[in-house]
Amino acid sequence: MIRSTSFFLALAAAVLVFNPSVSFAYGDAEAGKAKSATCVACHGNDGNSPIDQFPKIAGQAPGYIAAALQAFISCFVEDEVMFGMVSSLSEQDMADLDAYYASQSSTIETVSMDRSEDALAGESLYRTGYAPFNVPACMGCHGPAGAGIPPKYPRLGGQHAAYLESQLLAFKSGERQNAEMETVAFPLSDQQIRQLSLYLSGLQP
Repeated sequence: MIRSTSFFLALAAAVLVFNPSVSFAYGDAEAGKAKSATCVACHGNDGNSPIDQFPKIAGQAPGYIAAALQAFISCFVEDEVMFGMVSSLSEQDMADLDAYYASQSSTIETVSMDRSEDALAGESLYRTGYAPFNVPACMGCHGPAGAGIPPKYPRLGGQHAAYLESQLLAFKSGERQNAEMETVAFPLSDQQIRQLSLYLSGLQP
């Protein structure tokens, strides 16, 4: 089981990896909008969460949100709060929510001038990886512009830096378990994780 204390779709953030062979019903974005009322408190009116401890889900790679919701329902990802929120959703509900949030535009975070050097260091990690420990380039799975690769790999571009950092640190410590992401996060220093998260927050897919 993967244990989580907060709702993760991207990430995770990062950044969970789901089975791309799972199929879902065709989603209706308008129906999804009507069904999104319970998501607003944490994820904002359009999926752009105003709180940096919760992920932005607007503009997410199509199919990823449906897969993540299914993971909560099946307890592949354990989160009592999210299970209570989504346990009654049907396959069609999940597809509709997926279609709605995928159709929304994600906001991009602003990187201040005093953090520009950190962001540049993060860009190097994202695009070339970290050779001393054979860490691959993140863009290999999440795309050159951070838009994700549907439905398996989520969008990371524009995500809250604080959220990305917390999820990568969780993978590094083993609090979150995923073989691919543990391999990426474990060798990185806390500073490198902070730099990578900062770069991604300002990346426009």
